[in-house]
Amino acid sequence: MTRTILLALVFGCLAVVPASGASAGTTGNGAPNGSHYTLNIIGVPHDKTADMTGNTGGRIFVQLNGGQDAVSLNGKPSNQLLKVNTIGLVPAPAGESFSVLDANATDADGALFQLPANVSTAWTVWARALGTPGGSAIQTTCASSFLDAVDGVIYCSDQSAIYVLTTGKSLFSDVSADLLFLTTTVDSSLSPNLAACLGVTGVQSVTVSLFNSCFENYFWNYDNHGLKLLQLRFYSAA
Repeated sequence: MTRTILLALVFGCLAVVPASGASAGTTGNGAPNGSHYTLNIIGVPHDKTADMTGNTGGRIFVQLNGGQDAVSLNGKPSNQLLKVNTIGLVPAPAGESFSVLDANATDADGALFQLPANVSTAWTVWARALGTPGGSAIQTTCASSFLDAVDGVIYCSDQSAIYVLTTGKSLFSDVSADLLFLTTTVDSSLSPNLAACLGVTGVQSVTVSLFNSCFENYFWNYDNHGLKLLQLRFYSAA
């Protein structure tokens, strides 16, 4: 199931604020009150050529028009994944938190983003789009399972966040269910080892948090259709 999020144009400054607990209530832009970590996903018309490994600037560059349809990735061998406009997700080591490890998703290696290991239960994420009205993007959580295939099989979530930028004031929407979890259908007759790992019998829809050990190589697939800027804010759920 996909959810369309209509996000309108607003002008203003973007800031990265240290992550900590968010207080109750919301701000005038629809986001919760409180401190947060901000990640800006920036659509660019030309691929970046600079080495951006270890470039922890709180932003990731993607192709302005590029990326794959997540539905088409389901069932593909993981070694056939084209990583352009993908953002790899890895759990942070103990004592660390959010960090951009590779800011360039326009190259063949894709980008890499570090999140707290317990991000699905301890954090929420809110999104708004900025830029030129008319742009849109689809962001989907995906991962691979190697339990039934040596090369691995890609599973992309049945739920995606769909951003459509219109005119007017841009408001944040809660996209935690789309970006911090993966919901997929598992058939125990086709993937018996994965089904056993997840406790699935027959054909069943399951939802797992990021970094669930039954899957590996988590990533966000970013299918961009002219969206210049997506702003994500992560708030502590405590």
